[in-house]
Amino acid sequence: MQAEMMSLQAALVSAFAADTALTALIGADGVVDAPPKGREAPYVTIARHDCVRRDGLDAPGTDHRLIFHAWAGRASRRAALEIAARLEAVAVSASLDGGGIIVTHRVAERCESEIDLRTGRARAMLRMRFLVEPE
Repeated sequence: MQAEMMSLQAALVSAFAADTALTALIGADGVVDAPPKGREAPYVTIARHDCVRRDGLDAPGTDHRLIFHAWAGRASRRAALEIAARLEAVAVSASLDGGGIIVTHRVAERCESEIDLRTGRARAMLRMRFLVEPE
């Protein structure tokens, strides 16, 4: 399962980095695993990646749930939601196959927004689900 997790996450990060519209919103190298020290928002963190084996009779597979946090550089829900919307659009449309996996299903399941009281910045949380089979 860990290999599938690494392959899916690498494919997503590559697709995000290649998207000029997303890069315009968050800058180069703007998708990270943890909030970068010394870098001001906007950026996106991969807050969580869970994986469960979902083997069927005809095909083995894994069910992935990812949570992305889209941080805006100011207290603007609209800015955070624009980043989340672009993340979703790229994740749903990009070619993610390769590295030993085939992505058979992908969907955004939930989106939330808030103003972080500690930083004063807006954050949107995007939860997505991906079903993956071996290549």
